Amino acid sequence: MNKDTNAEANTLSAKLPSNVGTTHKIHSGTWKLAFIFAFVSLVIDGVDIMLLSFSLTSLKAEFGLTTFQAGMLGSASLAGMALGGISGGWACDKFGRVRTIAWSVVFFSIMTCILGMTQSYEQFMVLRFIGAFGLGSLYMACNTLMAEYVPTKYRTTVLGTLQTGQTVGYIVATLMAGAIIPEHGWRMLFYVTIIPAAFALIFMRFVPEPAAWQEAKIKLAQGIHLQPENTGHVKATPVKSESIYKRIFGNMQHRKMFLFWMTTAAFLQFGYYGVNNWMPTYLETELNMNFKSLTGYMVGAYTAMILGKILAGYAADKLGRKVTFVFGTVATAAFLPVIIFFNTPENIAYLLVTFGFLYGIPYGVNATYMAESFSTDVRGTAIGGAYNMGRLGAAIAPATIGMIAAGGSFTMAFIVMGAAYFIAGVIPGLFIRERQYDPQQSSLATAEQAESIENDAVSDDSATLNKKSNQATS
Repeated sequence: MNKDTNAEANTLSAKLPSNVGTTHKIHSGTWKLAFIFAFVSLVIDGVDIMLLSFSLTSLKAEFGLTTFQAGMLGSASLAGMALGGISGGWACDKFGRVRTIAWSVVFFSIMTCILGMTQSYEQFMVLRFIGAFGLGSLYMACNTLMAEYVPTKYRTTVLGTLQTGQTVGYIVATLMAGAIIPEHGWRMLFYVTIIPAAFALIFMRFVPEPAAWQEAKIKLAQGIHLQPENTGHVKATPVKSESIYKRIFGNMQHRKMFLFWMTTAAFLQFGYYGVNNWMPTYLETELNMNFKSLTGYMVGAYTAMILGKILAGYAADKLGRKVTFVFGTVATAAFLPVIIFFNTPENIAYLLVTFGFLYGIPYGVNATYMAESFSTDVRGTAIGGAYNMGRLGAAIAPATIGMIAAGGSFTMAFIVMGAAYFIAGVIPGLFIRERQYDPQQSSLATAEQAESIENDAVSDDSATLNKKSNQATS
């Protein structure tokens, strides 16, 4: 397969980017190198996301901000991440998963460093919005890369473990904030973010693009598009060149999955980033924790989140993507009010650790669940578009939570975030079937897909299709 792919790439070299035709560099251990690359990139991503949360109190004091204005900084970040994720999804399919990851890290590392030089609220917000473009594209690109490298049988376990990279980044950011802000101020915290740019450029040279992506690029360059026949077999037919979004919305199944995932992502991220942005401030202002104690509690919560993501990945491979995802979102929704109404100085640490475990579960499953909802030729754009259009909708979360909190307390704000988590669980629970495509295959219909449909017995048509295929084989 690799030799055939490389030969076809050489024939079409004028039509293909230089990172196509490198499947000879892929061997049994390459996915581990790709995992390290993606994991460290997500650590960097997690650090960058949380730096703003831990700097909010300092920024409010220096620039004289209201609670609503402070929340707008978080909303500007999410809006930038959403737009960056949408364009990053397109870049993933156009230029490659590895290249998109590397240049995203370089871009937001430089932009975050520049934040330390800003002199006004307006400067900070504009630069944060622009820098967040790189943050948005990174998350989706890392997950797409690994989904196409890891076999189905333990894909969610590996991707769930990958998600812990972002949480490790939260812990690193927490420790950095505790060590740097009290002594050197918030600006120094942003200056150190320039360091990861060199890492990304070095690693890009050693990680080849996934074979499925390279094969899909070659087929598209040849004018070949794989389409499923009514018999369940896959046929190759020549088609005119068309945009990726036309391939998504021109296919009824892709269109439905795109809209369902976009809505799910909007509610999931409303709750997730609302909590991420305001939990430190809640602990500091409502529960009167000092900054050192605050960072200690948050490290405990994020450590539990790591465990939640890993176990969620394992559970999703054993029990199913859907049931694990729904459990995580609904359990998180139920537990948010518990933190508000039942916290005491004696139990707050236990509550935060439990919550950290629960709200890590959906993100331990989300990447695989989404990746298996779309075929290889549109996967990056579809995931990036759906997830980040959802993030664009969720961009109102930090500002909305800030406005609700400014009007009274955080009680109603946390209830609203819990409701968002609940809705994020109901939608996939009712409408999104798992394992629709195998990310390691470049075709639209695969044996894994057929097997999943048969096992799940999702429709009479699917059962009939499999029966006819079996008869033809006999």
